[in-house]
Amino acid sequence: MTESPGGERVPSRERRRFPGISSRSYEHPADRSALVALRKLSGFDTVFKTLSGLLPERSLRLLFLSDSVRVSDRQFAHLHDMLRDACYILDLEKVPPMYVNQDPQPNAMCIGLDEPIIVVSTGLVELLDEEEMRAVIGHEVGHALSGHAVYRTLLLFLTKMALRVAWIPLGNVAVMAIVTALREWFRKSELSADRAGLLVGQDVQASMRGLMKLAGGNHLHEMNVDAFLEQAEEYESGGDLRDSVLKILNVLPRSHPFTTVRAAELKKWAASRDYQRIMDGHYLRREEDKDTSVSDSFRDSASHYADSVRQSKDPLMGLVRDIAGGAGDLGGKLRDTVFRGTQRPGSSGDDGASGSGGSESAGK
Repeated sequence: MTESPGGERVPSRERRRFPGISSRSYEHPADRSALVALRKLSGFDTVFKTLSGLLPERSLRLLFLSDSVRVSDRQFAHLHDMLRDACYILDLEKVPPMYVNQDPQPNAMCIGLDEPIIVVSTGLVELLDEEEMRAVIGHEVGHALSGHAVYRTLLLFLTKMALRVAWIPLGNVAVMAIVTALREWFRKSELSADRAGLLVGQDVQASMRGLMKLAGGNHLHEMNVDAFLEQAEEYESGGDLRDSVLKILNVLPRSHPFTTVRAAELKKWAASRDYQRIMDGHYLRREEDKDTSVSDSFRDSASHYADSVRQSKDPLMGLVRDIAGGAGDLGGKLRDTVFRGTQRPGSSGDDGASGSGGSESAGK
């Protein structure tokens, strides 16, 4: 952070600033649609209103104040400068308090109900270089600007509650339904916050490196961004329907998307016209937020999902395209795809008798 001739503190190197930018400018369409779906979940409004009054926010703030290090111009001053830079670039008027918490696991979060709090772990601070860390702090400031902190706090609280009420018949079912919906939304919100991190850092390679380090640790000399992105391509397009189902099952308990997926999504957005328009100063303003149409948000989200299905190389998405296109003999196509490779050598797979006979013969 340096001072301008007028005495104003500005970012330490020249970066574009986005006065009055609305979070809608960088929010992933899936983030908005998942949040709308979450709010429409049966019982969510009741739970939200109840927990908003019960959550120990004051206790949470005292906990970090008493057992973490608060970032300031006297403690972790380089992080303090990055935080002020991020708020300056995204035009977040009030700089949220940030704490460094002793934890070897690399992690960061933005939580709080009345006001957001940013927490980063020592493991993350030690893992990332300055530009990578700048993108992470921008990511968390993006969460704050989007108002994600409230729902993140609910997710943390409800996850702990689910463990406590697991023994109550049906008690855990209702809680887990909301937890699952919150996780689905939060995974999508991470894609939005990654975009905010890129707008703050304005260094695509640093954002890619940071995500790669989260996956593989501090061994940058042993890793390659292009090879890492090739993993994402293989993950999306490889396998058959069984792998598609396993992907869904693997991601359900997670609060974050897989790092390769995040890297691929961010790389795609960085190369898009939407990103370039923001960098050129053409973006949605907060003063226009009040005029936002819910139906327009739904249309944008539906359009995004339709494009995702059309462009996806995932086998399950291919099946969805076939269904939408009225593919014939869908049952046979599904059977052949799911059970491909499960027949033993010598089995034709078309005639149950010959297949059985072949298997029996091979087994003797």
